[in-house]
Amino acid sequence: MDGPYPPWMTRRGSGRAFLERYLPETSEDASRHRGWDELDVIIVTGDAHVDHPSFGAAMIGRLLESHGYRVGILAQPDWKDPAAFRRLGRPRLFFGVTAGNMDSMLANRTSRGKRRSSDSYSPSGRPGLRPDRATIVYTQRIREVWPGSVVVLGGIEASLRRLAHYDFTQEMVRGSLLLDSGADLLVHGMGERAVLQIAFRLQGGEDVSSIVDVPGTTVRLDEDVLAAHESCPSSVPGDGFAVVLPSLEKVRSTRRDFTRMTRAIQLETNPFNARDLVQRHGREGVRANAPALPLTTQELDNLHDLPYTRMQHPSCDGTVPALVTVRHSITIMRGCFGGCSFCALSVHQGRVIQSRSIPGVLREVELLRSQPGFTGTVTDLGGPTANLYGSGCGSDKRLRSCRRTSCLSPRICHHLVTEPGPLLSLMRAVRTAPGVKRALVASGVRMDVALRAEGYIEELAAHHVGGQLSVAPEHVSGVVLEAMRKPPISVTERFATRFEEASRDAGKKQYLVLYFMSGHPGTGLAEMIEAALWLQSRGYRPRQVQQFVPVPMTVSAAMHHTGFDPMNGRQVRPVRDDREKRMQKALLMYWDPAMRDLVQEALRLAGRGDLVGGGMGRLLAR
Repeated sequence: MDGPYPPWMTRRGSGRAFLERYLPETSEDASRHRGWDELDVIIVTGDAHVDHPSFGAAMIGRLLESHGYRVGILAQPDWKDPAAFRRLGRPRLFFGVTAGNMDSMLANRTSRGKRRSSDSYSPSGRPGLRPDRATIVYTQRIREVWPGSVVVLGGIEASLRRLAHYDFTQEMVRGSLLLDSGADLLVHGMGERAVLQIAFRLQGGEDVSSIVDVPGTTVRLDEDVLAAHESCPSSVPGDGFAVVLPSLEKVRSTRRDFTRMTRAIQLETNPFNARDLVQRHGREGVRANAPALPLTTQELDNLHDLPYTRMQHPSCDGTVPALVTVRHSITIMRGCFGGCSFCALSVHQGRVIQSRSIPGVLREVELLRSQPGFTGTVTDLGGPTANLYGSGCGSDKRLRSCRRTSCLSPRICHHLVTEPGPLLSLMRAVRTAPGVKRALVASGVRMDVALRAEGYIEELAAHHVGGQLSVAPEHVSGVVLEAMRKPPISVTERFATRFEEASRDAGKKQYLVLYFMSGHPGTGLAEMIEAALWLQSRGYRPRQVQQFVPVPMTVSAAMHHTGFDPMNGRQVRPVRDDREKRMQKALLMYWDPAMRDLVQEALRLAGRGDLVGGGMGRLLAR
């Protein structure tokens, strides 16, 4: 590869004509290519500068730009060099700080806390270009270089850490990121509505300290306001008062209070009835205002219609792997009402499905046709869960009062509408669009919903699978699946049968790739052996196994930290021993000779020496 341009990226034009298509990275860029002598907003991100709607910094930057604000981006600035934070000057309104598309500790550290060897959101996948706790570090550098500037936090790291939370790398409870960082305001959730309101009010001359009522933001509270909240706590859903959570000091000292906090947070995620959450941190505190309302279909279409180049900035000195994955994909929806215990989707994107229109998706298909390297294959037509497009609550009254944390667990809600007509129409429209040869579905398919959608599995197998389809049963054991809020393994078995039949009817030989997780709370060696035997009996040989990571603010993180399920109070065994974590992973990869010693050790410890031997039903041959 010559220079910073990957083989599939052609430089169209040069100089001003080329660079003015991107948000500027330096004051010189802003002046020469945009004619700006000052910026309104500067976004500091831990990701490389990729101008694609799958990258949060690009989406927020383009949205602000479309409303007339002058926006620049500092992508992966060297946090050790103050000069890196001077490249764009001081913004007139605020610095927007995000760790990037991933929490920086998850991006930098493995499930066992070790440093990762690569970073998909950095040029050439190089590690070490974003600091640990990037949001805190970036804010501190901005305070040093530009004292007095307004700093607004956002992105998934801010969402997951807006209140007290368990940090798996330190194995301790940390306080709100807003207070830890010293920022002025924190935006949680996808952020579009909140960011525009903040910019508008700052533009009007309002002081940031008075912007305390924007939905989807977390704000500082002083002692007087905290005391007022604590003197009249709320206990009746929908009464308009805030819910007072156990203090940081209490959730640090007792696991019962941490469990109570987690349950309260989970019950306040429906944007149509959620209450604000207040939490004391010593002599100050925070209030996490209720989530912002979801975007309408038209608003989501407008957001994806913004003039993204869909390429990485020329300053990137190497191809950004995460862009390669998504550059010919199309996001058709956001949000998830599955409520899986280990997943952060509902904490950040929300539980309400927001779907784009078919004309809006087709406009993006037309843009793809003009992209360098596009050969006619849409690599993914999906989102967090591909087959929830167009789904939602069939009762407006119920939607506005419901406090269920999952529409699918322990059983599918009878109010839920999952009629596949809109999704099938979209799939057909995309695959028959001019210039499209194939439109694949690569995002996770929710199997329990697919089984009740007449015609969906057949259409998927016939037209939208490129030989392999990835699905995520996660486990086999009923005890573990219940803790995960995942459907029983019988759902996977029924789906596999239907998919195999549909593929055969379409004249295709196609396979399922199953994703499994080891180390989730509630899992012991006996449950992992059960999973290994199930895999072996069906001829599945997982190539990758996800080791459980207690993502901040999720139900599973609370289980891992406390040993109790916060939603029902049941005791759940956490997996903390590093050797056992390795054995659990090895059992799922029983077929790999490199795992043999660990598998034998696991079988011996579990009292299952009968599974080592030569005949049928043996997990390991001698």
